[in-house]
Amino acid sequence: MDKLPPSIFNDVIGPVMRGPSSSHVAAAARIGSLVRQALSGRVKKVLVEFDVNGSLAESYDGHGSDFGFASGILGLDLTDPSVQDACVIAGAKGVDIQFCISDYGAVHPNHYRIEAWAEDGTCHRWDAISVGGGMVKMEGFNRFDISIEGGYFELLLTTGVTGCALQDLARTVSRIIGDYEGIVSVSRFEQGLINVKTMSPLSANVLEDLGALCSVLDIVCLKPILPTPSRARCEVPFITSTQLLQWVQQGEWEMWELAAMYESKRGNMSEDEVLARMGQLVDIMQNCITEGLTGTEYADRILGPQAHRIDQAMKEGYQVPGDALNCAIKYITAIMEVKSAMGVIVAAPTAGACACLPGTVLGVARTTGRSRDDIIKGMLAAGLVGVFIAQGATFAAEVAGCQVECGAGSGMAAAALTQMFHGTVEQCVDAAAMALQSVTGLVCDPVANRVEVPCLGKNIMGGVNAIASANMALAGYDKVIPLDETIGAMYDIGLKLPLELRCTWGGLGKTKTSMDIRKRLS
Repeated sequence: MDKLPPSIFNDVIGPVMRGPSSSHVAAAARIGSLVRQALSGRVKKVLVEFDVNGSLAESYDGHGSDFGFASGILGLDLTDPSVQDACVIAGAKGVDIQFCISDYGAVHPNHYRIEAWAEDGTCHRWDAISVGGGMVKMEGFNRFDISIEGGYFELLLTTGVTGCALQDLARTVSRIIGDYEGIVSVSRFEQGLINVKTMSPLSANVLEDLGALCSVLDIVCLKPILPTPSRARCEVPFITSTQLLQWVQQGEWEMWELAAMYESKRGNMSEDEVLARMGQLVDIMQNCITEGLTGTEYADRILGPQAHRIDQAMKEGYQVPGDALNCAIKYITAIMEVKSAMGVIVAAPTAGACACLPGTVLGVARTTGRSRDDIIKGMLAAGLVGVFIAQGATFAAEVAGCQVECGAGSGMAAAALTQMFHGTVEQCVDAAAMALQSVTGLVCDPVANRVEVPCLGKNIMGGVNAIASANMALAGYDKVIPLDETIGAMYDIGLKLPLELRCTWGGLGKTKTSMDIRKRLS
């Protein structure tokens, strides 16, 4: 099947979650959820392996992959307060989850090799990757090649036939199911696998008919794990900023309107539903700021509460004047502190970069009198820029450095601000391009294996950069390099960064002070 276009609510703004990293906690939870579903929730033991040469080998415990995966195995929602204790809870429930580091030659830095056993002895082998922003891809099931990203209901039917007999069986399966979005069959040695994707669950009668087929050995059914479902033959009006600007020539549009239209086509929902869903996310972002400004406490972190210091310093005259800028810094800090205290945040586009976009947009809105409606429209504009980044690059720092996390958040925030101040579609796109051009090569080098330092500063830097870029675009500055080419260059640069500068163990992360802090927290 063709790759589906990104969704604003799947790939860009979201998930709503607790934890330091969406690539680690949210993605691990989604992988764990699929593993749990495949064993009908009766998981007894799981072995999770990370390749020694990947990113997860160094960061999985400090960034929450362990308790994220355990949450998925237990079926905990990512907003549940007990997510951080999921490993302990699993042990208390008699579910043995083990993590180990081995050298098995994984290609992707965020690769999971998993063996899971049910209470009845059934064992499944999975290969999965975290692709950024909480998105995942299941690439292997019992050594069969598969492609499951979590937007469909999935049927995995294992059979004892291969070759032409497998193709005949696949046709029979398709007739029994009737309405499906895609069907793929693969062979391995003496067995075959048929993977069917549907938009609704299969009925008990259909499953009974499939189970009655003489060559069927096993049937696994999976539910979607993404907020916006997938559907085949999904046609969107544009998938790059170049196509967007060509579309704009057909009439008078605002950036937010095009974003709402895009997501309504991608998610098969009305534009009013898109606006309502974005409004719900904005409310969560605002609640996060309120919580952060009241002060947060959490033992396992580097930084204590600091957001209140901005107001204090302003009162004492120790701040460079600039209400919007200082409010953005304060709000960004508040959100990062909630994240670090395991509070509920919106990954936008990731958890490590969760504060740049909302903190900047809400801070500027607060000081300039913009309405909730203005904020929602700005967030939609940001989401559409995020779609272009997801399509042309990635949101995984493990793949391309912090330029695709805090950097991407900065580009998205620049477009949001430009929309909020009534910029044209072209100006929104140019603002994003200029913001991204200023962060190319930004590395990911977390201190003490925690997503706090220099993450806070990079979120704030992204916000400042977004404000400047929006102002430049609104003033008519020449962006020189178009957004699509900028995204391509950023991705190319990211792929060339050494692994140790891509969310592993390098830069600031391997300084003496960082190592001392890590020992103290451990």
